[in-house]
Amino acid sequence: MTRFELLRLLLAQAKKNGFEFRRWYTTRLQLPWQSTHHATEMLAAERRYYALLFSHEFAQHFWKPGAPMTFLVPSQTFLRTRPDGSISQVTRKGYTRRSGRKDAWKYHLRELAAVEEPLRYMRRYLRIEDEMEEDG
Repeated sequence: MTRFELLRLLLAQAKKNGFEFRRWYTTRLQLPWQSTHHATEMLAAERRYYALLFSHEFAQHFWKPGAPMTFLVPSQTFLRTRPDGSISQVTRKGYTRRSGRKDAWKYHLRELAAVEEPLRYMRRYLRIEDEMEEDG
């Protein structure tokens, strides 16, 4: 999935919850509006998507207060020291998690700021067909 496609999906989910992308784009980035497609390309091409992802307005609409969120926790593999001193490798399968917090958007902005790849973090909160097939 390209950055552009991922941004389109993120914007669609936020728009469904009341986010006005055109107004945000013209006021926050102060760029002239041509079309949704062009604006999304600008965000993707020039890495301006950070302004979108860390915008309080976008976050409040993407993560509605108190609305239960479903997201995928990826599988993990790590080394663990056992009580006898031996080292073993632990593999945990990925799973689906659900949560609902009153101020979920604040929590997610803090988490987003701590990760290296913010778009990868955001992707976890989208149910995409290829991931749904893997769950089966």
